[in-house]
Amino acid sequence: MSYFLINKKATFLIGLLTLLFLESIGQEFLCNVQVNSQQIEGTDKRVFENMQTTITEFVNNRRWTNYEFKPEERIECNIVININERPSTDRFKATFNVVASRPVYRTGYNSPLLNYADKKFEFEYVEFQPMEFQENNYFSNLTSVLGFYLYTILGLDFDTFSEFGGTPFFEIAQSVVNAAQNSPVSGWQAFEDPNNRYWLNENYMNNTYSDLRKFLYEYHRLGLDVMSEKPDEGRAAISNSLKYLQKVHQRKTGLFALQLIIDAKRDEIVNIFSKGNPKEISEAQNIMNEIDPANSSTYSNMGKSK
Repeated sequence: MSYFLINKKATFLIGLLTLLFLESIGQEFLCNVQVNSQQIEGTDKRVFENMQTTITEFVNNRRWTNYEFKPEERIECNIVININERPSTDRFKATFNVVASRPVYRTGYNSPLLNYADKKFEFEYVEFQPMEFQENNYFSNLTSVLGFYLYTILGLDFDTFSEFGGTPFFEIAQSVVNAAQNSPVSGWQAFEDPNNRYWLNENYMNNTYSDLRKFLYEYHRLGLDVMSEKPDEGRAAISNSLKYLQKVHQRKTGLFALQLIIDAKRDEIVNIFSKGNPKEISEAQNIMNEIDPANSSTYSNMGKSK
């Protein structure tokens, strides 16, 4: 083999390896995907194994932003799809469970951002068919739902590091919602349900409820990220940030996005105030009892060291 051919082959291999390397860095998510088909009997389970692999690769290997994420910066999340029915070979009815968190500065702790079960999830899946996604086009409910929640998670995550930093991603999630308006399945239209994907995005994009996003920033960046070095200062910032949730509650009782924040943060807030001065504890209890009265017994544990 001539030197020219060897050199050409080496150049090609180097280029290919470089391309693979560039494609392997910068991905935003470190997501564990599970497809649970225990409720479906008398069917080939291989399709669900392939579904899980395909979705995992779609979420973790795709570039969702123009930002470069270091491996340790990737957003940790869990997606569990519980298949409830299989009306036909390629159609499925399921519950879409999504949990996401963000790391707290100088700790090994991850703070929950979202913990939600979307029960109105119907989709088609054809084995070995490529998963297509564009924010402004509706190709399938599977990729649109995945894209919607991933961009929502990005919005939440970026909001915790800079005030309103997640706006570009909430806007993309809004584009996904708009593209799905003619979808034949539930979850996208405003008139269906006040607690669906449409309203989750609307709540975060609506300036009337901008205090939700101020809370995300001050609670995490000025509060949790400070607590490892200055626990009293961090706790004071968290105590103050709860007032943003109170303002939103007073504007709109039962707001969907507010309820999801409370659900994600309830136990964490109680743990934070297991220590603190009596004034902070009392103020936090009063606010949480007001905005989350159904769980008032939980907040009675504030101030009780563990």
